[in-house]
Amino acid sequence: MRIGQGYDVHPLKVGRRLILGGIEIPHTHGLDGHSDADALVHAVCDALLGAMGEGDLGQHYPSSNPQFKDLSSLTMLQDVSEMLTRNGYVLVNLDTVIMAQSPKLGPYLYQMAVRMAEVLHVTDKHVNVKVKSGEGIGMIGRQEGIATQAVCLIDEM
Repeated sequence: MRIGQGYDVHPLKVGRRLILGGIEIPHTHGLDGHSDADALVHAVCDALLGAMGEGDLGQHYPSSNPQFKDLSSLTMLQDVSEMLTRNGYVLVNLDTVIMAQSPKLGPYLYQMAVRMAEVLHVTDKHVNVKVKSGEGIGMIGRQEGIATQAVCLIDEM
């Protein structure tokens, strides 16, 4: 068995869609980044890559490469999922947390878990998504950005 952890943070920006966990969430701001800036999926990818000993997302999808501009993070997750299988691993479980002051994400957490589970070829029981507010403190509390963390456990097939 191997453990991996991932982290990501993106600033919020007017004029961008807010994509988290592979779903679009209605909001006045979206996450700014080279791809669709889905910070949750990025953290998940980093956790899985770390568990496999395969570096991080930036090594596989560098922001300096124009080919990845506005790329769906679910495409990245699909690639990482296929790498997991090729390397002879299965996902045992994935636990994530989104740190966001707004919007209120509670109504979307299950949808995020289901969407990521579909791409990872596991049931939604293998994927957990939580949210914590910034309690008005720091970058999160001032609604300047959203941060995410993920931890996973993988095992040999």
